[in-house]
Amino acid sequence: MNERRWTYLSDMDGVLVKEEHLVPGADEFLAELKANGIDFLVLTNNSIYTPRDLRARLERTGLDIPEESIWTSALATAKFLSSQRPNGSAFVIGEAGLTTALHEVGYVLTERDPDYVVLGETRTYSFSAITRAIRLIEGGAKFIATNPDATGPSLEGSMPATGSVAALIERATGRSPYYVGKPNPLMMRSALRRLGAHSESTLMIGDRMDTDVHSGIEAGLQTILVLTGISSRESAERYPYRPTLVIDSVADLIGRTLDPFGEG
Repeated sequence: MNERRWTYLSDMDGVLVKEEHLVPGADEFLAELKANGIDFLVLTNNSIYTPRDLRARLERTGLDIPEESIWTSALATAKFLSSQRPNGSAFVIGEAGLTTALHEVGYVLTERDPDYVVLGETRTYSFSAITRAIRLIEGGAKFIATNPDATGPSLEGSMPATGSVAALIERATGRSPYYVGKPNPLMMRSALRRLGAHSESTLMIGDRMDTDVHSGIEAGLQTILVLTGISSRESAERYPYRPTLVIDSVADLIGRTLDPFGEG
């Protein structure tokens, strides 16, 4: 077992950054991954931003993460749709992260008879766009959502996110969306393919039992829960599954990235 070389997947918010600030030690942790030649991807269910946007946002907090090391639910959604129906069409409710990802896989964005209605995150959900989505789904378009998160953070507090708006559309149409992002293990598997990695030698670091740890376990990964975000030791005990390891923060992995579970 001590010959195993790990690949890392890490959630972003609550693990590396929190409320636009660096989680103490996250910069040293990433520097050690790079120094040890360890492949990694930073994952986020947020579909608003492109990898370039996220790189700039992370750089402002003090984290140097290349674009190619960032994997979003928007990228995973575009990859999934391209595999299902290459060069298809979609009506999109979302922002640049999602529309750019779909354009890059050859999708046409249209309001007329699209193959899919694709719902993502946006700061300004339009009632007319939601109404249009409902009518297109009633007309036969397939319903896809980037992630099931019901709320997202803002400086003023919680705000409705993709899952809440998806519930509204589902209630109106009677059609359930297919969610691509966490906790769907599809997000993890697409990340593994992006890295050319195997589940047996990959671990997932996250701050949420219901998305990060859940999807990691279902994708066959080892999982590490950090306590710098949503889940606590107490709340983690309420779930019928357990992470491989619980630590206070990614700072606890500094000096252990080659052997995070003490196998060596």
